[in-house]
Amino acid sequence: MDIHTKTIDERIGWLLDLARRHSASFCSPESYLARERYLAEHPTDIVVLKCMDGRINIPIATNTPTGILTPIRNLGGMFNLGWPHLGEVLSNHVHDVVTQGRRVLTLITYHFSKGDKHRGCAGFCFDTEAAIAHTYSIKRQVEHVFGRGHGTVYPIVCGFETDDDSLILHGEQGDVLDVATLKPEDADTLGLRLEALFPDMPNQVRQDLLPLILGNMAHVAEVRGATRTLDIEHREWMICLGRGFDFMHTPNIALIIGPYSPDLADPIRKAAGIIEANMRAGRTPDDGFLLLASVPYAEIGVDRARAELKSRFLSQFAAEVIRAEYPQLADKMLMHTAVLNWRSRALEEISAE
Repeated sequence: MDIHTKTIDERIGWLLDLARRHSASFCSPESYLARERYLAEHPTDIVVLKCMDGRINIPIATNTPTGILTPIRNLGGMFNLGWPHLGEVLSNHVHDVVTQGRRVLTLITYHFSKGDKHRGCAGFCFDTEAAIAHTYSIKRQVEHVFGRGHGTVYPIVCGFETDDDSLILHGEQGDVLDVATLKPEDADTLGLRLEALFPDMPNQVRQDLLPLILGNMAHVAEVRGATRTLDIEHREWMICLGRGFDFMHTPNIALIIGPYSPDLADPIRKAAGIIEANMRAGRTPDDGFLLLASVPYAEIGVDRARAELKSRFLSQFAAEVIRAEYPQLADKMLMHTAVLNWRSRALEEISAE
């Protein structure tokens, strides 16, 4: 089914059903045991800093079980660890992982399209070199906070080419490993290649990075065997604000904005501009778009109540920005406000006020 051509009510109904099915799958005994087995074999925690572009779905691109990778999203993959909320989220996450005796691998990503630069990152005005330079500045910040010895937190600059969904790993000495160029017979030498790229990487981290590369090789082969004309163009019809959107496995339906930047209005404005452009170009129907706010909670009671307030704030704030900057688009805005049960990944709608 081509969801992009359906009415806005049908699209929203499809989305909410997708969320329900994702939670049911996540909570199933088979999925639970698969995650536990994976983490037992590959204990390194993996954090992915990435763009709000819905095409950047690293778990799908690496065939990694849901719930293993921790995504942190923002416009263009633009981050600054000096941002108070982002710094706290990342530091607290690393602390929790380290107390379990585990290390953290941080993938700092940029993205581009090899076929057409205008299918690349709009956040950087399709300037891939600028995006790469920014990812290296984030890497330096991670090293400033968590240490340049890389003994516990290992940051990697990682490209994502959206035509093939392929990863490009940037090594410590400037060399790269482009998964799109690998052949099946290269799988046997990947361990040695990773060791050459990252000579100071702890062996366990290297062993836990390897499945992502192998999974990406398999995924790229699948992508090249399919027709993806519609999937590689911008056809987003919803803006997601907050966290907890892992259930969106379909590319190019959503622009996902994390609540990290002190200037939250900027990515909201740019996301709204992309939605409006999609409608104007006929890539999506012009009968409406969805603004979905979601905030996860771990415990009932105070934690959930606070998540409700935060989600309502994010929803109202984004709506005000869109009404002020794109009044005609705002007339087509449908708002859904939710919290996410982190244990079950269940999306729970709440009243807007």
